[in-house]
Amino acid sequence: MSVIERLATREIYRNSWLSIREDDIRFPDGTPGIYSVVDKPDYALVMPYDGDRFRLVEQFRYPLGVRCWEFPQGTAAEDLEPAELAERELREETGLRAASFEALGRIDTVPGMTSQRGWVFLATGIVEGEHDREPEEQDMRDAWFTRDDVEQMIRSGVIADAQSLAAYSLFLLRRP
Repeated sequence: MSVIERLATREIYRNSWLSIREDDIRFPDGTPGIYSVVDKPDYALVMPYDGDRFRLVEQFRYPLGVRCWEFPQGTAAEDLEPAELAERELREETGLRAASFEALGRIDTVPGMTSQRGWVFLATGIVEGEHDREPEEQDMRDAWFTRDDVEQMIRSGVIADAQSLAAYSLFLLRRP
């Protein structure tokens, strides 16, 4: 049961990747208000792990104006199961294939602003291959990092992507 009632909704903006809507709402005490929501497709984040190292990708993140190291992740225009999406993102961004995809958990990206949810998978049984990046990923590069390297990158702020940080915490809960 929702504690906030939606009275009306209107789409403010839409493109191929997201839509923005504004809802007229009523709080439990009857007070009216508005709520803006960014609707985006769910995504999969995959943590390629060979038992000693993680494979990360680095790319330019336009809104921040900087290059960022993070775990491979992405959405799909078509409706794919989270594990299928994880498998596709891994192959596209790194060229890797994995024998196993273990679901580690779900991430609600920014629940106060967006409906988008993420699914985290640990990929093991890694086989190298050629990547198949999309045009907007043409500047992407990828590399293996030890667990100590990843933790140092997190401590120093080199890895600051919230989804990657949350995914690593899910990994630690499963594999101390």
